[in-house]
Amino acid sequence: MIRKFLVVVDDTPEMNAALGYASKRARSTGGRVVLLRVTPEATDEHWSGVRDEIRRQQREEAEALLAKLSDKVTALSGATPIFLIYEGDTLAAVRRAAAEDPDIKILVLASATGSRGPGPLVTSIVNKGVGVEGRKLPVTIVPGEMTEADIEDMA
Repeated sequence: MIRKFLVVVDDTPEMNAALGYASKRARSTGGRVVLLRVTPEATDEHWSGVRDEIRRQQREEAEALLAKLSDKVTALSGATPIFLIYEGDTLAAVRRAAAEDPDIKILVLASATGSRGPGPLVTSIVNKGVGVEGRKLPVTIVPGEMTEADIEDMA
């Protein structure tokens, strides 16, 4: 069994702190990083051709972003990351990823920086939890303003 660290890849600057921390923890424990990108759900049922094209474009963008991050994760963790691309709600996607892969043992998030609070995903998980199929998924929340040197020291 390989311990996997799940990181939600979003467009926030603090995501890089979570990515770096998870990668370093994976290296120090012989684990792997799972990168989860969640795309918005296309809902316009009347224009299925347009909806399908939007989904295709979102998927291509997600694949390009994950590929871009792959080199960094591989260098930091020592292993190629696993890519997941789901559509819809982020919390539901986290639960789905954990349910589909019992080797995902820890969700790594970074808190928002500044005065805007911990961030919507952190708040949602604190309020609702991330239990899946009878097991709890521990969450590590990394301060979003951590530097690479801070992460190196902690991980």
